[in-house]
Amino acid sequence: MAYPGHGGAFGNFCGQMPGMQMQMGQPVPGTGPNLLRGGYPAYSDSYSSAGDPMWTYFTAIAGQDGEVDAEELQKCLTQSGINGTYSPFSLETCRIMIAMLDRDYTGKMGFNEFKELWAALNAWKQNFITIDQDQSGTVEHHELNQAIAAMGYRLSPQTLTAIVKRYSKNGRIFFDDYVACCVKLRALTDFFRRRDHLQQGVVNFVYDDFLQGTMAI
Repeated sequence: MAYPGHGGAFGNFCGQMPGMQMQMGQPVPGTGPNLLRGGYPAYSDSYSSAGDPMWTYFTAIAGQDGEVDAEELQKCLTQSGINGTYSPFSLETCRIMIAMLDRDYTGKMGFNEFKELWAALNAWKQNFITIDQDQSGTVEHHELNQAIAAMGYRLSPQTLTAIVKRYSKNGRIFFDDYVACCVKLRALTDFFRRRDHLQQGVVNFVYDDFLQGTMAI
């Protein structure tokens, strides 16, 4: 089965950190060209951080443990300016960003996970800018539906309506809520896909497993 949200194209984007520039479709310095399904760069644990400007920036926030929690991630993203003219990411959005990539369940994010998040955020931001044609800093419900479809998801009208109700304010979706929606869609899809061994779109859940997966996001 071709999973929703995996294989959808985002197009090119540029992501900037102090002294560094990355572009979608090009390898991140120090890494190979391998991609996770869905177009997200896959970063090897053997990656060398020596000489990487992003590593210097990350460690200034992370401190001695080499990882960031939600508050540190919020500070890091705010200082990086990745949100541009949009409001800074809320603490709750930063929490689910960490949960999306927290493969070792520490409640924190290491450098490789941070770089993977950075690539995804830039792709989502470019997608948001594309659909925010009037540059209002928000998108309407039909534009959110278009963005979700562009990412490769094929959702029922009922599911799309539920998503819009969850993430809209007075009928409009702000950038922070848009990113939170993208994070949760990706995280829940990954959670489901890992258990769909036959790739048929059907999974039998143990109740405790379901709670662990959904409550953590």
